[in-house]
Amino acid sequence: MGKKKIVKQSSSDALKQADKIQNAVARSKSKSVNKKLEHAKVYVSASYNNTSITVTNDKGDVVAWTTSGSLGFNGPKKSTPFAASKIVASIAEKLRKSNLRSIDIIVKGVGTGRDSAVRSLSNQGFDILSIKDVTGIPHNGPKPKKTRRV
Repeated sequence: MGKKKIVKQSSSDALKQADKIQNAVARSKSKSVNKKLEHAKVYVSASYNNTSITVTNDKGDVVAWTTSGSLGFNGPKKSTPFAASKIVASIAEKLRKSNLRSIDIIVKGVGTGRDSAVRSLSNQGFDILSIKDVTGIPHNGPKPKKTRRV
């Protein structure tokens, strides 16, 4: 098709980008949850392009949410396992202030961030009562997209 252009990233650019991500994580930690929670549901949505985590109370009201894009990741870095672990770290920091003890995890999607998000949630010290996978599976629906050949 054409030549692939290889762009090398200098160390100063990498440091600037790491600082941006650290600042975004610090900003998201500053916004805290005011309500006291005993139990919550954590929804992990991992697509090919992005990973998002939403925390709701038992009624279904959204308590906190974060996406990898809101933390400063852009482009293909948004769907990486590293971005998912950073999302979990920022959500856990918000939830620690509300004395949350137990969570139910509901995972949806086929992205690469889903496993690392669940592992990171288990390492944060919450009592995990259940892990559910609600990824949609078609019963012979429309023809799927063709797979990418890179």
